[in-house]
Amino acid sequence: MEIAYYPGCSLKQSSALYDVQCRQVFEALGITLTELEDWNCCGATSAAKVDDFLAVALSARNLGIAEASGYDQVVIPCSACYSKTMVAQQRLRDDSMLRDEINEGITQKVNGKVKVASILEALLETVHSGSLKKRVQKKFRGLNPVCYYGCMLTRFPYNVSVPDDVENPQGMEIVLKVLGANPLDWNAKTACCGASAAVNDHQTSLNLMGKIMQDAVSRGADCMVVTCPMCQLNMDAWQETFCQLNGIHERLPVYFLTELIGLAIGMNVKELQIDRHFTDSTTLVKELGLI
Repeated sequence: MEIAYYPGCSLKQSSALYDVQCRQVFEALGITLTELEDWNCCGATSAAKVDDFLAVALSARNLGIAEASGYDQVVIPCSACYSKTMVAQQRLRDDSMLRDEINEGITQKVNGKVKVASILEALLETVHSGSLKKRVQKKFRGLNPVCYYGCMLTRFPYNVSVPDDVENPQGMEIVLKVLGANPLDWNAKTACCGASAAVNDHQTSLNLMGKIMQDAVSRGADCMVVTCPMCQLNMDAWQETFCQLNGIHERLPVYFLTELIGLAIGMNVKELQIDRHFTDSTTLVKELGLI
């Protein structure tokens, strides 16, 4: 099975290990992620603040490339890219004048025929088909994660069809239970980590991250699981700083969902690049006998 794949800018730079994992894990599950040719930045949070038309047009061009390539679905790992693309597609469906104006300026036209899927949606399809369960070699018994969805995966600045509960999503929990883990309930699963504000409003972002961490620790979590590269980077790279500021003594590994799936189906730490995290992420899986 082959699916179109839009990695976005983060997976080519700060979260390059996530790009590697996505391709490897999906391939192992019988799905080839084929990267869109000549894709461009979705605009992330920046474009919408400067030029609303440009914010839609950037994602529209990527959608046009996917359609012209003959795909019926495009998988997007980054929550910001996913959100921007979902919103752009729906706005083009709702506004024919905007669609015509944008189509005049791009070579490969948008007709709205491609399904935009988050990486979580694509992984849930492997749960529903039974293909993930068949590949699991090691069970995560004793793992008590909290699933951190972040603020962009289920909440959009436009009326789009959301494939999970907006305030209490359950997709990651469903996947982790197949792996034998015991995901915990908590309050901060859709809280904002500050995202790119970690660059220009550092203190506010650290405060947000600290609140998320405090809730996770208070629930007895031994790790966090994410699908968003920005959430993973912030909660991992800044963990020592925001923990010290908030008097938090515990440190939790922040895993991509693909990392835990990879370990469960027989991949190793080096292969998945889990040892490249800022916060120690290998000790816990060693204790559980997964490596």
